[in-house]
Parts: sequence; structure tokens; C-alpha cells
Amino acid sequence: MKETKYKELLSRLAPLIEGETNAVSVMANASALMREVMGDIYFWVGFYTVKGDTLELGPFQGTSACYRIKHGRGVCGTSWARNETLVVPDVEEFPGHIACSSLSRSEIVVPLTDASGTVQAVLDIDSRSLAAFDNIDARYLNEAAKIIAKVIY
Repeated sequence: MKETKYKELLSRLAPLIEGETNAVSVMANASALMREVMGDIYFWVGFYTVKGDTLELGPFQGTSACYRIKHGRGVCGTSWARNETLVVPDVEEFPGHIACSSLSRSEIVVPLTDASGTVQAVLDIDSRSLAAFDNIDARYLNEAAKIIAKVIY
């Protein structure tokens, strides 16, 4: 069932953002679509964009969030520093986890890179359930990140 939802997400994502040049608009509609398609699996979905040595909060769907995250800090900052997707089954066990919401139990963070491979943003998704994310999520969300990055970077 999860794969079916992700296939729907990918089939709707590219046409939704095709030709749009405003990065904020693309991220806003992408996060709304992800929340719409994935429903309650996603407690929070949104983007943090790179500004110097900090990730700054961008468009999102969900409860209020942290405004800034330093490079290498928390799940988002670590994903950015490593330029790799991180799947965290239990955020309480992640060293240096930043608790923007006490309701978040598991998390996946996917970097968005420009054509040279430099991280420009991260896609951050939280769940209220432990171990909500796995390799299926990583595979499809990496594809979604590539589609989004190709349009805005």
C-alpha cells in the first residue's frame, strides 16, 4: 500500500511543479501534495533551505517548527553535512536530535542537491509512530527530491 501511495505521489508531483521557477512555491505545493497523498503517515513534512552555515525553515505542512538548524546538528543538519538520506526509526536515540515537536517519534531527511551535487535544501518528514520510515520511503523520497531539485536548482 505504501508503494502505491508513493507511485501516486510521483505521478502527480512532476506535472504539479513543471515549469514553475519560484522555489518557495514549488516547495509549498510539494509539501502539500506529500501530506495529501501520504495522509497520517506524515505528521510533518517540509523543507529547510541552506543559508550559509544554517538550514532555515521553508514551506511545510504540520505544526510549528524550528526556524534554524546548524550544519551537522540534529537529523536535518547531519543529512546536509553527509549529503545522504537519513532514516531514523526512533528520534530519541539519534545523538543530538533537535526536538522541534515532542510528538515526533521517527524521521526521514532527504537532501536536495543542485547540478553540481551541492546540498541546497533538505526535505524533512516526521511521524508520530516509531519506525514509520524504511527503504521504500527512502527510495521514493529520493526520487521526489530529484524531481523537485531539477525544477528549482
